[in-house]
Amino acid sequence: MKSSAAANPVAANPVAARRGTAHYLLEALVELEVEYVFANLGTDHVSLIEALAVWEEQGRQAPQVVLCPHENVAVHMAGGFAAMTGRAQVVLVHVDVGSANAALGLHNLFRRRTPVLLLAGRAPVTLHGELTGSRDHYVHYMQDPFDIASLVRPFVKWEYDLAVGVNIKEVFRRMHAVAHSSPAGPVYLTLAREVLAQEWALDEVRFYPQADYGPVLRGGCSPEVAANIATRLMAAKKPVVITSYLGRSQDAVNELEALAHAAGLCVVEHNPVDLNLRRDSVCHGGFDPRSVLPGADLVVLLDVDVPWLGHEGLLAPNTYIVHVDVDTIKRDLPMWGFASHLRLEGDCAAILRAVRSALAAQSTAAFEQQVKERLVALQAARVERAARVAQARARPGERGAIAVDYVCHCLNEALRPEDIVVNEAVSNTGAVLNHMNRSLPGTYISSAGGGLGYSGAMALGAKLARPQSRVVQIVGDGSFHLGTPTSVYAVAQEQALPIFTVVLDNAGWAAVRNATELVYPQGAAARARRFQSSLGGSVRRFDAVAAAFGAHGEAVDDPDLLPSAIERCLAALAYGRAALLQVAIGGHAQ
Repeated sequence: MKSSAAANPVAANPVAARRGTAHYLLEALVELEVEYVFANLGTDHVSLIEALAVWEEQGRQAPQVVLCPHENVAVHMAGGFAAMTGRAQVVLVHVDVGSANAALGLHNLFRRRTPVLLLAGRAPVTLHGELTGSRDHYVHYMQDPFDIASLVRPFVKWEYDLAVGVNIKEVFRRMHAVAHSSPAGPVYLTLAREVLAQEWALDEVRFYPQADYGPVLRGGCSPEVAANIATRLMAAKKPVVITSYLGRSQDAVNELEALAHAAGLCVVEHNPVDLNLRRDSVCHGGFDPRSVLPGADLVVLLDVDVPWLGHEGLLAPNTYIVHVDVDTIKRDLPMWGFASHLRLEGDCAAILRAVRSALAAQSTAAFEQQVKERLVALQAARVERAARVAQARARPGERGAIAVDYVCHCLNEALRPEDIVVNEAVSNTGAVLNHMNRSLPGTYISSAGGGLGYSGAMALGAKLARPQSRVVQIVGDGSFHLGTPTSVYAVAQEQALPIFTVVLDNAGWAAVRNATELVYPQGAAARARRFQSSLGGSVRRFDAVAAAFGAHGEAVDDPDLLPSAIERCLAALAYGRAALLQVAIGGHAQ
């Protein structure tokens, strides 16, 4: 293996013969083509701060540092960027406290299989000035837990503590490869202050080429297995596909579209994390598996964690289930109870392509006629669903209680195909899915996890990755509180990332109320309408929060005024200003 100076152009013209580990860390990021470091800094990062200043003084190009006032924004912003590009960026946080603040975001990215490189400083390990970087603050004693990685361990694929700086580039190659290997996800590296300050000669730190240390990706399936699935598709009377996160790959979206039309498949997106099929496709069967599963004799699960809820009685005893997934066994879920007859772990795009090829080889005139009949039936069902959706949006609501379906319809009318929707509407997600007719891959993002407060920062990351697209965040008022909004709009202002936030304000946690009523429909809480979920005891001006950071802010409670308010907010984006529209969608029980 050649030395860094000999093999790597980044280090070919050094200014100094010896440099600190922090300098080699920056070189490693450049070699990995990392573009951004989303950072919330502390006393543990002094060597890295110094290295960045030296690089700037020398005219060297380092990844751009995006300072985030809260780690929630840093992690989810990196997640939004990766959701658009597939490329992990660095999140840099402060010791144990920063790791703890980042844990919720890691949970969400881990569940949606989105790569991110989380770096956390560590309290100095020496106490008496033995090494550069030794403890010199009171807090260094307080921020030194026995097991710092335990704060994030359930939600990372890999963890490591850099014990010595000489192999930092090899460590970064390893973490980068693990993060991007199928299934992708977060990784975690800790670095003590003394390690970042260690100095090494140029020939001591090696360069590791991507070709030798790249990610391991899932592949396709054998011709025999593809032929078996194709045969079952041809024999099925009512084949149904259920998917959630296949859309993280545009190639997979295209392959699903082609196969669905070739075989007349009804495709249902259940709790979609990405856009998996064009919403205007004749094969799109909506978002509720319960509406299409009765009578299905073949069900194909594609990249989905929870294909349905309450499955008892939905499936006939002879229904054959095929499961194709990047993680078929669901390694990170302690319990998972969805049986299948054929399980394939691999890349959905490659497997669907193989099945489509096998189907073309087996196809007959009789099957092609059957497909035409299926497509006619699917179109009829689609027309029926569209009529129900149209009825819902035709009721705008009243002053102080604007109908959510109407809100989403008005938004949809104002958006362009390339605009991106980030959905955190929670209990109102059904309205978003039914009315926001996204048609291009990568124009819809949600979270597979249970951590609320992600959408604002993910919208920023998506805007950073696709500056030509308008990005709309749809969020409930409860989740808006959790999304560290002052940090979101501070970054939007500082980085010139105008996003449009729509707050669906029902003055409380509707999900908490709904869950209580579901379990105790005749209980005391339901009788008294006391669900401990109200957040609207006094006037709240979310638009003023955004306006405090230079954004355009409005609040609307009259359905007649909603379309023009949306127009003004979108106009603000064109001038480089973020915008927030607070929409009153009705009161809430206590």
